[in-house]
Amino acid sequence: MYWRRAQSFAVVLLVLAVVLAGCAAPVAPPAAAPAAQETTAPSAEEVTLRLTWYDDGNEGQVMREILDRCEAENPGIKVIIDTVPYASGILETLPIQLEAGEGPDMARVTQLGVLSQYYLDLRPYLSDAAYWEENFGPFLAWMQTSPDGNAIPGFMTQLTVTGPFINRTLFDQAGVAVPSDASDSVTWEEWAAAARQAADATGTFAMAMDRSGHRLAGPAVSQGATYFNDEGYPALLEDEGFKSMAQLMVDWHAGGTMMPEIWIGSGGSYQAANEPYINGQLVFYMSGSWQVGQFAEKIGDAFDWEAVPNPCGPGGCTGMPGGAAMVAINTTDHPEQVAKIMECVTKEENLSEFYARTLFIPGHLGLAGKGVDFATDLEQAKQSLSMFASQVGKLEPLAYDLQAYKYNTILFNSNRDRLSQALAGELTLDEAIQKMQEDIDSGIAAAQE
Repeated sequence: MYWRRAQSFAVVLLVLAVVLAGCAAPVAPPAAAPAAQETTAPSAEEVTLRLTWYDDGNEGQVMREILDRCEAENPGIKVIIDTVPYASGILETLPIQLEAGEGPDMARVTQLGVLSQYYLDLRPYLSDAAYWEENFGPFLAWMQTSPDGNAIPGFMTQLTVTGPFINRTLFDQAGVAVPSDASDSVTWEEWAAAARQAADATGTFAMAMDRSGHRLAGPAVSQGATYFNDEGYPALLEDEGFKSMAQLMVDWHAGGTMMPEIWIGSGGSYQAANEPYINGQLVFYMSGSWQVGQFAEKIGDAFDWEAVPNPCGPGGCTGMPGGAAMVAINTTDHPEQVAKIMECVTKEENLSEFYARTLFIPGHLGLAGKGVDFATDLEQAKQSLSMFASQVGKLEPLAYDLQAYKYNTILFNSNRDRLSQALAGELTLDEAIQKMQEDIDSGIAAAQE
């Protein structure tokens, strides 16, 4: 089906494995970055660049400190960070701004393929494009407008792996055994039963999953979903594995296993369940590695939180790869200055500090080989980073195909919104899947016009 893409993303799989393996043990600080680039003399007029940003944890604060240094190295350039909510600011408003030609100079995005038409190719403005190719090459493929593209639009602020967290304290209080303590191949059904038992005993909610088609995809693939037909086109009507996972979601919401506010009560947008998890209200939370920094900061050791292996099914035990990128926008009036800031931020010593302080999985191959000395002594954070490391080898090739698919936002958003209607009782599951296919067909057709 997508064997060429899967073959190329096997390289990414290897890179991620090396990166994540470095999480387990700190190493010496990275060697100095390539020689600093020459800066031009201060301009008579200061150029102000705007960066649209969102935060999962402390990354905005860390980036601000790095940008302060970059401004000092590049007199005449000022960068303003506009921090917005992820759902309303990044997923909803930013694409509208970009389509209207009113976007920022730079942005932090997760819809890497679908927004690629708005990216600026930094290659002509970089003093050392080879550095970017050497250290970011496999991940640049996620940002191209076509499979044969070689643009350099930006870099990954982090790589991510989806997977679940548990509140072990709630299991202990309930006297319920944690299933993954006895097996690395626990099914979704087994986890749901154990979480429900712990929740009933502690007066909490058993399970939640971020309201996201991307978050649903790993479990669906594990249940045997294929997503694509033989021509590589999304085809859900006969996808029994996808329907199987969707039916579990329907059953769990109807029976009270899933926290209803996340998928049913949040309207038509992305919704995370990190706040109820942080507040100790959730036994089992399906999210991903990007939460580690936030949990380390906001939970600390208030209760025993930890990542556990992705649940299994007929299709494997897989999560989804992903991440966020800081990209340049092609409507900027100052491409040279944008490139200077990007080159400064991506110096090895700057990114090493960024990844270490944010507890993010790095998307820089040089740092992958050296490892990152993560700035935490918290055992829960160390355990979770190591657990996500162990999950890399279990990621199915189809998970990479889905992440690389140019129209995956259309696919995932339709999965999310129509499934929510089924969970709310507005549609039967068969009707919801039919509507998903119609949404996908019309959305892809419109995108190709």
